[in-house]
Amino acid sequence: MSESSNPACMADQNGAVPGEAVKKDEPSRRGNWGNQIEFVLTSVGYAVGLGNVWRFPYLCYRNGGGAFMFPYFIMLVFCGLPLFFLELSFGQFASLGCLGVWKVSPMFKGVGYGMMVVSTYIGIYYNVVICIAIYYFFSSMTNLLPWTYCNNPWNTPDCSGVMDVRLNRTLANVTAAVAEVVNRTKRTSPSEEYWKNYVLQVSDGIGYIGEVRLPILGCLALSWLVVFLCLIRGVKSSGKVVYFTATFPYLVLTILFIRGITLEGAFTGIKFYLTPQWSKILDAKVWGDAASQIFYSLGCAWGGLITMASYNKFHNNCYRDSIIISVTNCATSVYAGFVIFSILGFMAHHLGVDVSEVADQGPGLAFVAYPEALTLLPVSPLWSILFFFMLILLGLGTQFCLLETLVTAIVDEIGTDWIIRNKTVVTLGVAVVGFLLGVPLTTRAGIYWLLLMDNYAASFSLVVISCIMCICLMYVYGHKNYFRDVEMMLGFPPPIFFRVCWRFVSPIIISFILIFTVIQYKPISYGNYLYPQWSLAIGFLMAMSSVICIPVYALYKIAKSDGATFWERLKNSVKPDPSWGPGLLEHRKGRYALGGPDGVEVCPLKEDLREKEDLREEEEKEEKKEKDAENDKEKDKKEEINVTIQGSNGSTANPTASPAASPTPNPTPSA
Repeated sequence: MSESSNPACMADQNGAVPGEAVKKDEPSRRGNWGNQIEFVLTSVGYAVGLGNVWRFPYLCYRNGGGAFMFPYFIMLVFCGLPLFFLELSFGQFASLGCLGVWKVSPMFKGVGYGMMVVSTYIGIYYNVVICIAIYYFFSSMTNLLPWTYCNNPWNTPDCSGVMDVRLNRTLANVTAAVAEVVNRTKRTSPSEEYWKNYVLQVSDGIGYIGEVRLPILGCLALSWLVVFLCLIRGVKSSGKVVYFTATFPYLVLTILFIRGITLEGAFTGIKFYLTPQWSKILDAKVWGDAASQIFYSLGCAWGGLITMASYNKFHNNCYRDSIIISVTNCATSVYAGFVIFSILGFMAHHLGVDVSEVADQGPGLAFVAYPEALTLLPVSPLWSILFFFMLILLGLGTQFCLLETLVTAIVDEIGTDWIIRNKTVVTLGVAVVGFLLGVPLTTRAGIYWLLLMDNYAASFSLVVISCIMCICLMYVYGHKNYFRDVEMMLGFPPPIFFRVCWRFVSPIIISFILIFTVIQYKPISYGNYLYPQWSLAIGFLMAMSSVICIPVYALYKIAKSDGATFWERLKNSVKPDPSWGPGLLEHRKGRYALGGPDGVEVCPLKEDLREKEDLREEEEKEEKKEKDAENDKEKDKKEEINVTIQGSNGSTANPTASPAASPTPNPTPSA
């Protein structure tokens, strides 16, 4: 009888698929999410990040507006969603992080180390972006935004802002004045000069490190402190925080959207954002950008999805969750485009230029173009505070999962009682190391290093990691084995669409993304600054450092495996570890039970055996105490009886005297 047809496994629990009793579904040593909503909100916060706000809208208008939506959603259905479901089911089945799950085929554990390296790189520079948003957030708490005018000490003679045009309203020809402001070849906006000359004090190049910017360093420390405090109790504490961090950005987006569409020129910007240019739909670059954006925005191959799902209850319906989270992520990207382009359309209308003249992406949009547009609004500090607070929350949602990914991998790998009890110490240690590694990014050359890491640390390496993960699960471990695992966990097999995508479609699309990334490669630049060759070499080393983990660990595992020949060692290194399977002993049934019906013998987890052994020892101690207490009572009763007998024999003078102290009677003479 199959696992799904067993009546004992049909109890409903916590909105999950039919499974076992809730009390048996939580490993006491590792813990679970408080409820399913916490997992969904955390995953939404992880997937919906800064890229949804500052990258997708720009890609959309650059690649044909509304026409870009078609390849974007095609890539979501055939690549993004299947990979998302694959990682969630992988982590949930084993209840282990991005390292522990590779018990499925130990030779591929290097993929897990590669995920850790990627998460480390992203976590370092991502928190620096958050700290800059924190700096702007506090700088907005003033009557007049400091990047409104060009009359500040850090401004140059080339500075000319949109508000300066209003000061020239007394000129006879205002249109000419606006054209003069916009068309000056050396024109720089006050927001750009505030960003470069005051906040960052950017040096002349990546090799000119300069001093640490203490205000930025302080904000970085604050950012890491907030992340640590929110993760101080692991998913138990972060699961409560995400009720705010994952939902409040949508409130801010809605407020900004309502304000934006009431402005003159807003619909021009939205039209620019959505108007389809169908001629571009045949351009391979458009499809490549769509695939890359879906791939990176969902957070596949970072290790975070596996880690977050590992804290789910075993029978949680991660199939449903993957659809909800993926669709929410993409819908947020589209929605953010309306918010961004309504404001940019207003700014372009004010300047009398095309929207393309003011559109930007990345830090240029978040810290230059959009803040400049906000200066045109009444009560501009309020809108600025809301915007940067939204960026902070979007960044924190992703940062929580990046840090938890590293901590979970370390704790699962070491697995001792001490490390499990003191997980908070591990979290603190990882946070401190992350802060120290981020200090160089707060120097005057920090922005160059940040962009270098953003372009190389998580680029083609993610594509390679995802491709190898698909190959391992579908062709090394075996697609039939994995489909049976998913059915055992969910109560139903994965739909045929996902089975086909996992085996064929998604790997092909991933390969296409990799080829496209290589063909379309262009050396990184920052404005007019071209990076030197030595810095590009460092970038490639960062990208390769995560990929190189895979073959290096594979060779190590083969060398350590049993076998007289290389082929025998190779076969033994790819076999599932004896402890591979569900995280709780109660779920290790069928082929995962000891001496299962199909002859597969899988040992129970050490953690489960240790827990049961501890319980047995405690029960034995209790039984021993009870027996000792009964023995003491019986001994006391015997002593009382002896004393009573001695008293009846005439020893009334000293009834408490011992028998040895009594006078010995004369022996009776023999006959």
